[in-house]
Amino acid sequence: MKTESWQQQLGNAYCQVKALLADLELSEHYRPEMELAAQAFRFQVPRHFAALMKKGDIRDPLLLQVLPRAAELQHRAGFTPDPLGDQDAHEGNGILHKYHGRVLLITTGACAINCRYCFRRHFPYAGLQMRMNQWRPALQQLQQDPSIHEVILSGGDPLSLNNHRLGSLLEALEKIPHVQRLRIHSRLPVVLPSRLDPPLIRLLADTSLATSLVVHVNHPRELSDELHLGLQPLRQAGITLLNQSVLLKGVNDSVQTQVSLCESLYATGILPYYLHQLDRVQGAAHFAVSDPDALQLHEHMEQQLPGYLLPRLVRETQGARSKQTLLRSQNQKK
Repeated sequence: MKTESWQQQLGNAYCQVKALLADLELSEHYRPEMELAAQAFRFQVPRHFAALMKKGDIRDPLLLQVLPRAAELQHRAGFTPDPLGDQDAHEGNGILHKYHGRVLLITTGACAINCRYCFRRHFPYAGLQMRMNQWRPALQQLQQDPSIHEVILSGGDPLSLNNHRLGSLLEALEKIPHVQRLRIHSRLPVVLPSRLDPPLIRLLADTSLATSLVVHVNHPRELSDELHLGLQPLRQAGITLLNQSVLLKGVNDSVQTQVSLCESLYATGILPYYLHQLDRVQGAAHFAVSDPDALQLHEHMEQQLPGYLLPRLVRETQGARSKQTLLRSQNQKK
């Protein structure tokens, strides 16, 4: 029996809330407001990720990340469409330049999964993403700025690009002498491990750029056997594997979950990197954890984990020159 490609699996993803809830034996929890929320921000969940959810549990932490809810339709003070100022940082041709020495390329607006807390859920990709015919001017901009040593591929999800397009981009970046490092931020290997196919492994293993893959895992149950197996060739090729997660109310805001996540990441060959406070994007306020609670949680994590397994608790702030580490001393001054 022929195995489906990752593109075929993506094409078979759940795109109807009713269908996912029915397969999870949760049809009685369906509400019309879910459809309204899904109209405002598209609903899409790969079947691999859905298979990791517990049937009959409407509070399943994986389900909560992707299930549209009426709370998304409520406007809350301080929650805005562009909480990080991405549009102000856009230099044209899909380039976001916020921090010294590195730039972020919006390579695509496509994602394999639409997480309901996404900080770019309102991002105008049609006008600001890096298009195929815009790669040349974007690369020319990078060529003219010798202060840029690292390029970060983002989106959407850069691994939504097929291997040909991704390979063409990597080849072009390799030709810019001052670009030394490549970082790829992606949730796709987690929600669709089949994306880690042999051609992609060869692309990342063969590039002359020092390469890191930053995956996005929020809960230990997202670390499937398929993901573990898919990442092994990257580890063997010397690719640095890091994780960044988002602190989400009702999903991973317990010490037990966070400690288990960090330990499970390490067992999979991934180092915990960042634990983000929620970006205050319109439609995601119901996921927010207060700073005092986040700091207390992180303190308990510090007591139970060795330093190399403790992610930095950070917030990204519009206009800041780097991500801001949340510190207990700062919180006590408020």
